[in-house]
Amino acid sequence: MNDKYPRSDRAWEAADTLKSLAMMLTSPDGEKTPLVICLPGDREVDTRRLESAMLPAIAEPFTEADFEKYPELVKGYMGPKVLGENSASGIRCLVDPRVVTGTSWIAGGDQVEKHVVNLVVGRDFTPDGVIDVAQVLPGDPAPDGSGPLELARGIEIGHIFQLGRKYAESLELKVLDVNGKLITPTMGSYGVGVSRAVGVIAEHNNDEKGLIWPVAVAPFQVQIVAAGKDEKILDTAFNLAEKLAKAGVEVLVDDRKASPGVKFADAELMGMPKVLVVGRGLANGVVELRDRASGDRVEVPVDEAADTILAELAN
Repeated sequence: MNDKYPRSDRAWEAADTLKSLAMMLTSPDGEKTPLVICLPGDREVDTRRLESAMLPAIAEPFTEADFEKYPELVKGYMGPKVLGENSASGIRCLVDPRVVTGTSWIAGGDQVEKHVVNLVVGRDFTPDGVIDVAQVLPGDPAPDGSGPLELARGIEIGHIFQLGRKYAESLELKVLDVNGKLITPTMGSYGVGVSRAVGVIAEHNNDEKGLIWPVAVAPFQVQIVAAGKDEKILDTAFNLAEKLAKAGVEVLVDDRKASPGVKFADAELMGMPKVLVVGRGLANGVVELRDRASGDRVEVPVDEAADTILAELAN
């Protein structure tokens, strides 16, 4: 195209071309209507945005049979000059927001091996409306005017799928509409990935030592570390756990035969919101309460430990 249609200022780019996509819309009552969407050649249609924009109709690309039925749409060489609700074809034409009045394009010439150069919107054709269904690219302006968009990877923890009528049709499913007419319903699907949610929580709540579980989703709100082999330490740890459990708190007790250092490291790794250490301070009638998120540590009397934890969890 560069050799056939030279320009003096620069080489032609994909963004200079106007791409026309023929779609067939199927309404809930089965009526089919052709539609052509025109957008810059460097853009692709986002099928999900298109599906949402066309609801309740279902949009599908033209088939060979569709092209035979509408010969004015020349596959591979479609242009907007023959389109429009008021044109001879009557085929509706919607354009991307970037295709504005006064802009010039290279487009299909509606004949095989033919293109049109310097096709001006508003002079050579007038679209029936605007539709924003192109894929979003980095650098595109934000809809709220806050600046250029940046794209980042994410984790899908929930979704809503608009399934259309594909499965309803295969099941020959029919329902009555508001007018008492049998129609094929549009189906939807909703889901939440519980295991993915855990991954997202872990990704956003951690430090170099391990996880930091938010109270609302923690496997246990409190972890009690029995830091010693003394029987009194173990008894106190389990008594506190029982008291907290009766108050509705989920408690994990670490009574392993491991060193206090190992237990402390594992407690930080697992990241329960509150860690209660029952150890040498028991001789003075106190236990140590640790907050995993802030790292704060405070000694509290054994008799007040459960109530202190309940008060902090309530806040």
